[in-house]
Amino acid sequence: MISTPFRFYDNRQKYLAFVNTCNEKQKVADRAAVELHEIRPSPPALRLFDAGMGDATVLARLMRSAHATWPAVPQLVVAKEISREDVRLGLEKMADRFLEHPTTVLVVTNLHYADAPVLRPRNAEDAIRLNWQVLKLKGDSSHEYARQIDGLGSVLDYGWATRPNETSGNPVYVRPSVLVIYREDHAFLLDAVIPRPETPAIDYDFILASQPWRARMSAQFKVGKVLLPLVQRLSPGGRLLVIQSRGDDPGLEIVRALWPGETPFQVDRHKLLAELRNSLGSEAARYSLPDPPDSEAIFRYEMHTLPAEVSDRIGTSMLFAAWNAAIYVNQIEDERLGEVVANGRYLDATQVVLRKHGGLWFNDEAFVVSRRS
Repeated sequence: MISTPFRFYDNRQKYLAFVNTCNEKQKVADRAAVELHEIRPSPPALRLFDAGMGDATVLARLMRSAHATWPAVPQLVVAKEISREDVRLGLEKMADRFLEHPTTVLVVTNLHYADAPVLRPRNAEDAIRLNWQVLKLKGDSSHEYARQIDGLGSVLDYGWATRPNETSGNPVYVRPSVLVIYREDHAFLLDAVIPRPETPAIDYDFILASQPWRARMSAQFKVGKVLLPLVQRLSPGGRLLVIQSRGDDPGLEIVRALWPGETPFQVDRHKLLAELRNSLGSEAARYSLPDPPDSEAIFRYEMHTLPAEVSDRIGTSMLFAAWNAAIYVNQIEDERLGEVVANGRYLDATQVVLRKHGGLWFNDEAFVVSRRS
């Protein structure tokens, strides 16, 4: 039997606890909404791409922002996600979107970063066996839409089955899949928006890449596998917003109290932009790649706490939540946790930092790449 490395981001308990105890998703959505206002969509639709849907907390907020700005403009929203459970959680949030914005076309795919924006695998064998599914929503209420979306269980079981890569341990799809959802009563109006297997490659007005990689991967990997394919799919005037963890915050203090010298965030935005310029070569002139100062790039998010919770006696549940957030953001694998958890030092370190700062917060950094009109 082949042993594969543990994949940190596949730990559902850590992920869900982090999402529900910290407000990063809200902060990311707010930052994305700022960039969205710089977009000037052109017919037939506003085209959005989410390079990592997760549970769609950010995506649902972004779609609401787009509706508030352009209530009469059709939306083509394409989201990449390989996790079957995340797709399920994400789709649960979409019934209301179809009710408020009936000219929405939502596409979810598990294809690789280089393939997902165009909804077509480069590999010839994968292209032939592409699993293309369509759900035409019937009715006129979010209740009806939600029930039809809930009925997609078998479609997701089949299309989003994964297996671990024998070398890296990364989950890879068993079969390449695309799921297209729209309202049947708006199919005529959306005919030019709805993607089909034969649709030419799509360029996007806005692309969001929030935490799309493991922090410890090289700049060459992050640019070559993720950023470069996304940049090349921007339409004229389109914008790509990139967000990643920054460190230099109380969360990293907790980690360094137990693992001194830990440096999980070695590839900052400066290195990413330099590598992206180099990879684009002569094509770089088609894009604007500013390197913003810290005052514009760095933003902070917090763990939800009440003032009374950070007192002389901090509750155990809060300590557990703070510890989980710290090791999640800093991407500490389970194999490294055994000793510090067994001797209880992790709770002491967490409590010291919470008292020192009166709570727990983290830093993210962001930058924007835009294609010149």
